[in-house]
Amino acid sequence: MSDNEENDVFGLSQELVPPAPIKAAGASEIDFEGLLSPPLKLHEDLKNGCGGQLWPAGMVLSKYMLRKHQSDLSGKSIIELGAGGGLVGLAVALGCNTNTMLHITDQEPMFDLMKRNIALNNLDSRVAASIYDWGEATPSQLPVHPDIILAADCVYFEPAFPLLQQTLKDLIGDDTICYFCFKKRRRADLQFMKVARKMFDVEEVDDNPDKAIYSRESLFLYCMRRKRG
Repeated sequence: MSDNEENDVFGLSQELVPPAPIKAAGASEIDFEGLLSPPLKLHEDLKNGCGGQLWPAGMVLSKYMLRKHQSDLSGKSIIELGAGGGLVGLAVALGCNTNTMLHITDQEPMFDLMKRNIALNNLDSRVAASIYDWGEATPSQLPVHPDIILAADCVYFEPAFPLLQQTLKDLIGDDTICYFCFKKRRRADLQFMKVARKMFDVEEVDDNPDKAIYSRESLFLYCMRRKRG
């Protein structure tokens, strides 16, 4: 993290950033402030874990991809990590060309929810759900080095940090771009990014019109690439 980023983070009291409310299971429609038509249909269900709920980093990343990259993803191979119900990946799939094949991935408890949301949006021909445990070998059905990796709110459990970093190292190839959005909740979360900066070329996304808004909520959006040389 830069000095300015650290000052921004620690200058904001966590009491001013309430956690997302716990929702009852159910479906909703999300158009990302008019960026997506028809809107995404998303079923949320917390019975198998917190990944079954919509979280702020996912909204930030979805809106950014729809606003800035909707027209340049045709034909790209895309993987979403820690997808939960599949918010980001499904939003991108609905917003981009039909030539795009997208894989949404998470651990086994989220598998049925991912499949349910794929079907809910009639995306079975363009989106596939896979179980992917971080730190383990990349599942054979996934591209070895995808063009695009999407990761939102994957920084939340410190023991999993090395596993996620290993998975990113496995997936990020010479031409891969990883769009990585997370909410800083604890001091330890900054350690994840400090290690990531040693492993990858990391740049903060500066072309998002919403940056001033989500930065006040301790949300950060980065691009990660393989280190050169």
